[in-house]
Amino acid sequence: MSGSSPFKMRLVHLDLKGAPPKVSYLSEIFPLFHALGANGLLIEYEDMFPYEGHLRLLRAKHAYSPFEIKEILHLATLNNLEVIPLVQTFGHMEFVLKHEALTHLREVALFPNTLNPHEAESLALVGAMIDQIMELHPSARWLHIGCDEVYYLGEGEASRQWLQQEQNTKAKLCLSHVKAVASHVQARHPATTPLVWDDMLRDIPEDQLSASGVPQLVEPVLWDYGADLDIHGKALLMEKYRKCGFSQLWAASAFKGATGVNQALTPIEHHLRNHVQWLQVAGSGPADMLQGIVLTGWQRYDHFSVLCELLPVGIPSLAVCLQSLLHGGFAEDVKARVENFLGISSLEITDFMREGAGSFPGSDILALITQVSLHLRSSVDALLERDRYVTGWFSPFHRRRKLIHPVMIQHIQPQALSREKLRHSDPTRVKVAKCPDGIQGSLCPSPSWYHRNRVPASQPSPVLSWLTAPS
Repeated sequence: MSGSSPFKMRLVHLDLKGAPPKVSYLSEIFPLFHALGANGLLIEYEDMFPYEGHLRLLRAKHAYSPFEIKEILHLATLNNLEVIPLVQTFGHMEFVLKHEALTHLREVALFPNTLNPHEAESLALVGAMIDQIMELHPSARWLHIGCDEVYYLGEGEASRQWLQQEQNTKAKLCLSHVKAVASHVQARHPATTPLVWDDMLRDIPEDQLSASGVPQLVEPVLWDYGADLDIHGKALLMEKYRKCGFSQLWAASAFKGATGVNQALTPIEHHLRNHVQWLQVAGSGPADMLQGIVLTGWQRYDHFSVLCELLPVGIPSLAVCLQSLLHGGFAEDVKARVENFLGISSLEITDFMREGAGSFPGSDILALITQVSLHLRSSVDALLERDRYVTGWFSPFHRRRKLIHPVMIQHIQPQALSREKLRHSDPTRVKVAKCPDGIQGSLCPSPSWYHRNRVPASQPSPVLSWLTAPS
């Protein structure tokens, strides 16, 4: 099924740190992933993994059980999707370092994102996490160990003292930890190759990278989610990595979750451009170095942020991106294929609102969220933020003081009544955030998603309540 794609492996990233799907939903969506051209999954469990023993505190209340993990792997096998687990081991450690019992392992005491690489207990911790992950993924050919966005590295007290010693640098500190974690994987799981995000490696000089021993242990994943890639720069970076001794490279694009921390609807055109340009990068870099591409689909920017697009909302974008990779672009015949796969007549976002506008698993969720995002939220915004009569004569200042010019009621009341009629016209527009079918308990409802999306759209208008109240 590889078609003309330069990417032998095409992995769909499942980010489980927000709105994790139920296994029943995965059983419906995996066949679609395969049909669209995916042949693998990068599963980022975070706190959804059923850690045991002294690591049990890391697991969420609604974490998958070991049986469910095995069921997910079985479903993946049935659909010819090779699974690569991902466990963060350096940066983005918030779900670990937020716990009081582990705060002493923070690089900077105030921040839970980065692990202190100087503590022997730090390596023991991530080693134990890796071993438990691998126990449930014994046949994994690759394990992604994260290592991206290691913010504030070198700013902890132990690091400051270490950096005062001659020839010690932040780059050396970073490489030493990556090497230690990768060496653990090699020693305990010799059939498994570690992958790492490449952003912490990009600016390290060739000679330092080559001398570190890291190129013999890991395969970098070059990530860029923008719509305007520096194609020549990416080709040069790939060549640099080749010279340093890396035998294989991976690319990482995004099909959702990369255009705004609170993005509700996926801008398909942005993600299509991203993938078309990654195709150009693949044609410009060293031949046969790219092992594959990860189509990332972030649920949150980090453990503490609000949710961005839910997985069902991003499915049309994923379909467009996978088919573009498979066929070398997005010509009209490819567009027709995508519409056929999804059971839709158009990829226009406004067409997603119609009930029954799609036959793919989760299409009903997409329709409802589109309605909430485009209709109800926009009507609230238009009334409270852009209507000159409301902003000028019925501002929060006026509402706190229960003060309004009687003439202005005549201007404001019709729009307020119209908006209230829209709110009651279709109860499903409000129901959407209650508990989308197929989503785990963390979104039934997720407090952040519920309050950001349902509450503004579904509550009675404060304008209407004031304007219709007895004087």
